[in-house]
Amino acid sequence: MIQEKHPGINKKVVLIVCLSAAIFLAIGVALGLWSGREMREVVGRQFNEEQLVIARNISNLVEREMNFLRKELVLLGKDISDGHQAPDRQYETIQKSLSHVLEGGVWRIDVVDLGNKKTHIYTSHRHWTLNQASDQGLHNGQGPNIGNNRGVWVSPPRTEYSGIDLQLAVSLAGASKRLLLFHVNVSWFLTPFLKNVRSGKTGYAWIIDNNGVFLFHPETKFVGRDAFKVRKERDASIYYGKINFIQKERMLKGLEGTGWYVSGWHRGITGEIKKLIAYSPIIISDNPPQKWSVAVAAPIKEVEEAIYSAYLRHFLLQGLIIVAVVLGAATILFFEIRWSRTLEQEVANQTWELKRSEEKYRSLVESAEDFIFTVDSEGHFQSMNSFTANFFGGCPEDFLGKKLSALFSDEIVERQLKLIRLVYRFEKSVRDEFMLTLGEHQTWISANFMPLKNEEGKVSSVLCIARDITENKQLERQLINTEKLASMGTLAAGVAHEINNPLGVILGFSDLLLEKTDENSQEYEDLKTIERQGLHCKQVVENLLSFARQGEGDDAERSDLNHSIEDIIKVVKHTLEMNNIELVLDLDKDIPQVKGDSRQLQQVFLNLINNAAAAMNGGGMLNIRTFMERGSRKAIVHFQDNGVGIKEGDIDRIFDPFFTTKPEGEGTGLGLFVSYGIITKYGGTINCVSHTADSPGRPRGTTFTIKLPITTQEG
Repeated sequence: MIQEKHPGINKKVVLIVCLSAAIFLAIGVALGLWSGREMREVVGRQFNEEQLVIARNISNLVEREMNFLRKELVLLGKDISDGHQAPDRQYETIQKSLSHVLEGGVWRIDVVDLGNKKTHIYTSHRHWTLNQASDQGLHNGQGPNIGNNRGVWVSPPRTEYSGIDLQLAVSLAGASKRLLLFHVNVSWFLTPFLKNVRSGKTGYAWIIDNNGVFLFHPETKFVGRDAFKVRKERDASIYYGKINFIQKERMLKGLEGTGWYVSGWHRGITGEIKKLIAYSPIIISDNPPQKWSVAVAAPIKEVEEAIYSAYLRHFLLQGLIIVAVVLGAATILFFEIRWSRTLEQEVANQTWELKRSEEKYRSLVESAEDFIFTVDSEGHFQSMNSFTANFFGGCPEDFLGKKLSALFSDEIVERQLKLIRLVYRFEKSVRDEFMLTLGEHQTWISANFMPLKNEEGKVSSVLCIARDITENKQLERQLINTEKLASMGTLAAGVAHEINNPLGVILGFSDLLLEKTDENSQEYEDLKTIERQGLHCKQVVENLLSFARQGEGDDAERSDLNHSIEDIIKVVKHTLEMNNIELVLDLDKDIPQVKGDSRQLQQVFLNLINNAAAAMNGGGMLNIRTFMERGSRKAIVHFQDNGVGIKEGDIDRIFDPFFTTKPEGEGTGLGLFVSYGIITKYGGTINCVSHTADSPGRPRGTTFTIKLPITTQEG
């Protein structure tokens, strides 16, 4: 009985073992296929998310540069808005603006006179005028609407023989219908942001406009051509339905997302190539609405290469499962664990490579010298670049999760929260300007709050990109002051001429009465008083006329700056010594001649020295220094005293006529007014910085800085 049962038992065991081996083999193969597929999908999704971050960064950089060009266009439009200014007079202003935007792709600036059908063209080398309608259709109504245009108009990209041209236009103020245009070479504009993009090893980025035309592509033959047609012409054997759907239904509609498609080439390799793609919209303009789309693509083969070797080893291990079953579950578990760890390490290595790629493009944001941060709807910081954190004396980690009030005053926080709520409500960007005060340092900031949307299209956070515009504010302040003084000069000329006539009559009759009056009588003294006051009025009138004639100077006048200062010092040296004022001279002997009449410059220097002496009643130190300004053709003169200083509220008024801080009867208030007119007549500038005893941490005193252009012997 026992011998008869053994064969059955053996067969049963063999059957169970074989069946178990088959089951384990099937399970192992199924698990391997499922695991490999899942791993490819997970890694592919992670890789596409990293590509999406790159696409977003590129989108943000392009939008920021476009906003910068709009701002420069508007500022230049304000500078040349005077319709009576000749094109040659505008040349210097436009050239300065062109130098600012040249790196942004602007190669040409046009001023279009729609009424006269003329176009004034400015490039970095020359200027000329076309006495005919331009090819942009601006003269025949096909361009921006002159009557209703209240912002910057951006044309659709247009392919020309020299490349793809993009135009930005703004209406100029005035009775004449004129436009100011920036011509942007799209290739110059986009190349800095995309030429070095690498996703993985060989992935690249490309951009299409809202008509599906390539604006940038590593294949230069694609640029300027319809993306749907050029692929078909390149290789008609490939089915491009997937990428055509992504472009038409997603990218051209301004959506953001990821996916895959089949291409026929990649960096010299031909044939069907499956690629991963991530895309993000670029908002170019609202007038008219234009959205481009940037895509970052890489062959999926590169992503799967890291998995392939482990995946191959997996199948080899599956072949050993039968032996592993015989040898024991422990052996099977050992190899399974070994395989899993190997696969995890490969995934970790690939993830690390992807993070390196992300960090490289994140550095673009970190290296920007702008304030860049994101906040939620309640004003809590979610991210921040190093420049912002360093400006407020910390590192980004110190401010994450904190409220806006950790950096800004309550007033500014309230303004920012209102803007953030508007972004969440209307899902559009808003802009504002405000002043930051850190100690004694004041900084003007221009901030743009932009919505960041999630995959559902809802605003998840707000991105703020802000720029320091303190220098622009100062220039604006100087421009306003200059225009105000110019108007006062015109008014002063009229008033002075009107006063001169009756004043001459008064002085003339005073002389006649003096000749007929006894010198020892009271009437004689009264007439002398009238004569003195009349002569004083005459001096005031002459000062007004001197300022009003500031535009009549000879451009060829030149003088030795140091010699002019030394001559006036000889006149006032004794007075300074009598008032216990120490004079320190530091004159650069290598300064060339400057533009200006020596006598008029000495009048300016005398006014400043007298003002300094009055501010140092009881003694002090006056430092006069001359030197050349680096990087320019201007000579600098500093008049620095340690007197009582000028109050902060009076600084903006010191160049106004008849304004004086001296006691009544000691000054006319015309000294600095006339000095300003003399310096500006010769193309120079005069500025003042002053601190009183109430200024914390600053030594009291006043410093006047005069800048004068130098001239050559040839004139």
